[in-house]
Amino acid sequence: MSNNPLADSLMSQLQGQPLQQMADQLGLAPAQAGEAVQAALPMLLGALSQNAQSADGASALLGALQRDHGGADWGGLLGGVLGGALGGGQGGKQLDAGGILGHIFGGKASQAQAQLEQSSGLSGGQAGQLLKMLAPIVMGFLAKQVSARQLDAGSLGNLLGGGQGGLGGMLASALDQNGDGRLDAGDLIQLGSSLLGGRR
Repeated sequence: MSNNPLADSLMSQLQGQPLQQMADQLGLAPAQAGEAVQAALPMLLGALSQNAQSADGASALLGALQRDHGGADWGGLLGGVLGGALGGGQGGKQLDAGGILGHIFGGKASQAQAQLEQSSGLSGGQAGQLLKMLAPIVMGFLAKQVSARQLDAGSLGNLLGGGQGGLGGMLASALDQNGDGRLDAGDLIQLGSSLLGGRR
């Protein structure tokens, strides 16, 4: 279990066949794949939390969830992502994993990948592939939360960022360790040590 209730909830939905499929695609044992997913989910959700802390950022995220992910069938989304339908073109907006990662990390996807390598022991290629698998899954999961809870931009920001049932103040501070209001490589290193089990 992590310090992130959303990550824990999503992780529970990935148990079984979805996690097995991830492990198969990455060439990993299921246990190692599970550890890597547990490291990656707080990173993805944490970056979204940082993005949603401003009113404009929360509104933009809510719009993207409703526009691009709101109609997603959860089983179909998992099947499409884990079946390898990643990338633009045929996969459509829903599975444009690289584009989704770019929106989540704001151009810092390579640093996120490097941090995941360090915290999970995956190779660079495996870490990048895992993040691309998880990005549309995380967005689809959040879209489900928005729909089920009828969230607006403010309540979405609270859910992600430290309101009741959110990620808590520790996550917000861990994301922006250097206090500059932006998620950068230094923040990701701090995030890795504080949330992703990097202290080994």
